[in-house]
Amino acid sequence: MDYVNLGRSGLQVSPLCLGTMNFGPQTSEEDSFAIMDRALELGINFFDTANVYGWKLGEGITENIIGRWFAQGGGRREKTVIATKLYGGMSEWPNDSKLSALNIRRACDASLKRMQTDYIDIYQAHHIDRNTPFEEFWEAMEVLRRQGKILYVGSSNFAGWHIAKAQETAARRNFLGLVSEQSHYNLLTRAVELEVLPACEDYGLGVIPWSPLAGGLLGGVLRKIDKGRSASEQIVKQLEKHRDKIEAYEKLCDELGEDPAHVGLAWLLRQRAVTAPIIGPRTLEQLEGSMRTLEIELDDAVLARLDEIFPGHKTAPEDYAW
Repeated sequence: MDYVNLGRSGLQVSPLCLGTMNFGPQTSEEDSFAIMDRALELGINFFDTANVYGWKLGEGITENIIGRWFAQGGGRREKTVIATKLYGGMSEWPNDSKLSALNIRRACDASLKRMQTDYIDIYQAHHIDRNTPFEEFWEAMEVLRRQGKILYVGSSNFAGWHIAKAQETAARRNFLGLVSEQSHYNLLTRAVELEVLPACEDYGLGVIPWSPLAGGLLGGVLRKIDKGRSASEQIVKQLEKHRDKIEAYEKLCDELGEDPAHVGLAWLLRQRAVTAPIIGPRTLEQLEGSMRTLEIELDDAVLARLDEIFPGHKTAPEDYAW
């Protein structure tokens, strides 16, 4: 495994990040343990989760699963760079959501307890909180860092100007600021190329794309349907909208002799500021198959064909002005 720095930080992570959102709702605890163990064996040291994962209000199901896995020992916690997120509501009461200093303190302590660890490697804001000033946000994060409860801070779903504002506020406080941004980014969803990716590149944030395969649409959906596998209502609806593009994409992948899922991930690894796409395997087979991504080298001709199928964006303002 060739590890890479997360943005401008000295933290070394694998170029694939293990997403844990399926752990609990779709993947049993036993299978989740097996996937995490195998990920470490394969050299994947970067895991992402969130306090709301598990999708039962306030239960933190996925973080609890990770905590019980860490508790087995064997160096599991020491080998893992764990990133979790806060923002979503953990109860019906006020102050149990978003990015106030009060919720940051409470949410961090609760995540530490669930994951049975005394520190979080990367603590991420799951969404922008338009009602909390960055001065308050950074003061709360600085307290957690002084207490040794977090090491780095990241963002998720921030706009380019949110990143700029966050970084300039942190700089005035002589604080490191954000080291990562988790964005919705894939061949079909490329709006972040306008301003988010340039902002991340300029400020030294590592981009961690979520939904890198567009919910499965870029994972060989037509091949699977041809083999008799069913698709969700949402996938069928999206396929109707993008069928021409998906047909052209899967034809190109056939020419390359590669699985569409692996090509989609390999494409992301060639994009500016991207550190590690988040993969969300539900099975060991899916996890192990993803490793092929790291062996694929897409040349300029293939990248150009992908841009023809899925047109992207120039950096703003050239995308919409002279």
